[in-house]
Amino acid sequence: MQKPQEFKFEFVALMASLMSIVALSIDALLPAIPEIGKTLNSFDPSKNQLLITMIFLGIGCGQLVLGPLSDSFGRKPIVYAGFLIFIIASIICLTTESFTVMIFGRALQGFGLSSARTISISMVRDQFEGDYMAKIISIIVMFFLLVPVIAPTLGQLLFHAFNWQAIFYFNLAFGLIIMLWFYFRQPETLAKENRIKFSSHLFIDGTKEFFKSKDAVAYTFISGFITGSFMVYLSTSQQIFQVQYKLEELFPYIFASLAISIGFATFLNSRLVERFGMFNIAFNSCIAYAFISLLFVVLFSSGQNPSIYILVPFFAMQFFAVGFLFGNLRALAMQPLGHIAGIGAAINGFLSTVLAVPIANFIGTYVNTSVLPLFIGFSFFGILSLTVFLILKRKRALQNA
Repeated sequence: MQKPQEFKFEFVALMASLMSIVALSIDALLPAIPEIGKTLNSFDPSKNQLLITMIFLGIGCGQLVLGPLSDSFGRKPIVYAGFLIFIIASIICLTTESFTVMIFGRALQGFGLSSARTISISMVRDQFEGDYMAKIISIIVMFFLLVPVIAPTLGQLLFHAFNWQAIFYFNLAFGLIIMLWFYFRQPETLAKENRIKFSSHLFIDGTKEFFKSKDAVAYTFISGFITGSFMVYLSTSQQIFQVQYKLEELFPYIFASLAISIGFATFLNSRLVERFGMFNIAFNSCIAYAFISLLFVVLFSSGQNPSIYILVPFFAMQFFAVGFLFGNLRALAMQPLGHIAGIGAAINGFLSTVLAVPIANFIGTYVNTSVLPLFIGFSFFGILSLTVFLILKRKRALQNA
């Protein structure tokens, strides 16, 4: 039976805020990465990128544990457990004098934050479905993407006014405010009669169910390819704009302008997805993603960086396409998984992240003196994603014939 599709503003705002804790913990730290490395005796920029990529690895692994548990114990208790882990991890990051322990702390932060990231999607799936679900996810992602607009600037202000530790303290305070809002205002979305009894077979059975849906698996792989190539940008953006282009003071504003490009695309998607369908929009956006990156590779194949006035528009076009992909890919993967929303969101997030982190770490090691390796990575994974989409499109055509 079709679920009632009723827009709930506070619910959308709260889910976006939960996800924003994740974005703030990642992006606010970007301006301080060189100083953190220096404090902890790490002077290799490619090694310092681990401060960003390892939090994603923690998110991927955490989803695999906390997502399934939410199907048995409810969504809210697992969100609280994840935030407690985030607090412990933040204390580790604030007190350590070892770069290795700091990396562990960042991964543990990601593990804890995975509850907010994954369960917010599960809570959406508990209440919505189909193209309307894609609309709601797009709106949530749009608000979520407003955080990267201000996070690097905020991080830079905190860093210059106090020290890099102040960024961690701010993240903790922000997270606590959201948790209090969540505690007092958000009802549990998973009714007791819909919960899956906890057992040693919970994860195994859920995994079997997930892999029975070939569409969910395919969209998860595409999500991993796109997320991985985009993650390279996140982990190398400080190096590109501050080191290669010598624009340290302008870095937060350039980063913000590109985040606005993604946010605007997600806003348009929320307005258009019910009219054109999430598959059609995602497919055409994937074509644009692959074409734009290939065009850059052809035009600047020499490896010499173009003017910043050329690079930023290329990034903006690329990320405009990404804005149409993120929410729709997640919704397409979740559509057949309503009966195992927690486990489904967890495995979707885990697999896409496990694919993304090695992609980001590998390509990131080549982004030293030129942005060309970044766009080669965009091109390769854009074409790979488009290939999977074409297979899915052919399958849909055969089913509708």
